[in-house]
Amino acid sequence: MSKPRSGLNGQVASILGGMDANHFLAHYWQKKPLLIPRALGEPPALSADELAGLALEDNIESRLVREDSATQSWNLDRGPFDEKTLQNLPDQHWTLLVQAVDQWLPEIHGLLDHFDFLPRWRLDDVMISLSADGGSVGPHFDNYDVFLLQTRGKKRWRIGQHCKADTLLVEDSPLRLLADFQPREEYLLEPGDMLYLPPKLAHWGIAEGLSMTCSIGFRAPTAVEALDEVVCEMLAAPASNDRAYTDPPLSTELAGGEISPAFINALKAMLNELLGDEQRLGQWFARHMTARKYPELELLAEDESPPDWRRALNAGDSLCWHPASRCALLPAAINSGQDCLAADGELYPGTPRLASLLCTLRRLKQTDLTQLSSEEMNTLDVLVNQGSLILDDQDSD
Repeated sequence: MSKPRSGLNGQVASILGGMDANHFLAHYWQKKPLLIPRALGEPPALSADELAGLALEDNIESRLVREDSATQSWNLDRGPFDEKTLQNLPDQHWTLLVQAVDQWLPEIHGLLDHFDFLPRWRLDDVMISLSADGGSVGPHFDNYDVFLLQTRGKKRWRIGQHCKADTLLVEDSPLRLLADFQPREEYLLEPGDMLYLPPKLAHWGIAEGLSMTCSIGFRAPTAVEALDEVVCEMLAAPASNDRAYTDPPLSTELAGGEISPAFINALKAMLNELLGDEQRLGQWFARHMTARKYPELELLAEDESPPDWRRALNAGDSLCWHPASRCALLPAAINSGQDCLAADGELYPGTPRLASLLCTLRRLKQTDLTQLSSEEMNTLDVLVNQGSLILDDQDSD
């Protein structure tokens, strides 16, 4: 059988500095920051020119942040950029950011394997920032967990206060900068060092010399985003919306013009029942968390035909996920009694064995297919034809 994605046994030898993964999850994850010196002995050797080359592409999201230290003002430009713009940048106070580099460079995509102690479907992307001396994106906070891996040069990180949705921001700025940054800790990261930051923790990284940082970010929908999408799905399914408001037990004391708490409690009960449909929520969550970051981008080139994967696997090749694709297993307990594959924002019913294989193995070989149903084999056809699964002729690890 092909090699499983993770052989952790509760221990991550390298990326957590030898710390037990369960200890990290219990004491640090979404709770407090952690500096991990020498987390990676040999970080990816990506050059500044390679990253700048990605920022020239139309289909790759990139940004350029420049600071005027004299006026303490910030400028934000969005790519794609031209070579002249990038070549004429000054020696200080700028940062080039490129999103989802893991979708384009295999050596960056390989970084994700170090984080197999977390659900793969929680990972969003690997953003890489290149900063000149003094370059920064200012004091800010993120709504998601992030690992900051230093791959080149040095960057000084100042860690501040925990923030909230209503934390005061600088007005009239193109960036979401904190109006009152309160530094409490400081770390200097060198190549191979990594800093974990939980959501909503203020931070400010400033390059000391030319610096490159990989930001491994995690997908985290907001409550408003989740509610908006779930309700939209409900509105598209009229059969689920046939319940109307009903009164609480009435008395003449409630006959006046006041809307008493009893009426609001009745309304809450109706909405809670609607939103308490675990299967509906589970299916939405699986689709949302496996949706590709850039679904408008085609996985197959216009002149590319889907491979004859059955013949290729018989010849010893294997299938693996496209770097831009995402998958998860929706368990039977919240999906009508049967495990289901979620991939690239779609659900594939009737795929319990396939879902287990695709969500646990790095690569799928011919010997892994013997127990699959005809429906599951057809699902493989669909995934290959749309480019979600691709051929990988590497030998098993």
